[in-house]
Amino acid sequence: MPRTEEQIRRLAALSTVVLFAAVEAWAQENRGQTARRIVVSIPDRKLAVIESGQIVRIFSTAVGAERTPSPSGSYRIVQRLSDPTWYTKGRIVPPGKSNPLGTRWLGLSAKGYGIHGTNNPLSIGHNVSHGCIRMRNRDVEQLFSMVSVGDAVELYSERTPEVESIFGSVSAGEDGVAVGQ
Repeated sequence: MPRTEEQIRRLAALSTVVLFAAVEAWAQENRGQTARRIVVSIPDRKLAVIESGQIVRIFSTAVGAERTPSPSGSYRIVQRLSDPTWYTKGRIVPPGKSNPLGTRWLGLSAKGYGIHGTNNPLSIGHNVSHGCIRMRNRDVEQLFSMVSVGDAVELYSERTPEVESIFGSVSAGEDGVAVGQ
């Protein structure tokens, strides 16, 4: 049945009200939040915090070893823990100096993977983890204070133009020293 001109005007007005209500609800929900994301360059062994398109801080990391590589892809932070407990096959390591997770854990939406501290700061700059992104404790504590559950985390296994624009045209060598490409 064809609609009258009056019915069409009423539907248009109602649609406009619904659209404005949805936009207002979204704006209230996201008010005060910045567009924040974490970008990790696996080949560079670096992590950048980016807010509203601006690089806020870049940290050195350790990434997955060849036999246990870090996963590439887009994820979210789903968990934040201070002084985490490490659980492994039949073993539990409580918080403290011997804990391989260090002082902070940022769990990713990739089950079993996260960004965390370390009890071995000399590992930073190397491909030595079981796939997680490992940071010095003082650095992961700073990162922890900057990010929230829900923040985007992008792990890149190859250098892209965006990764190069963030981290520059040099990458870390095997010993963690920057080398030209």
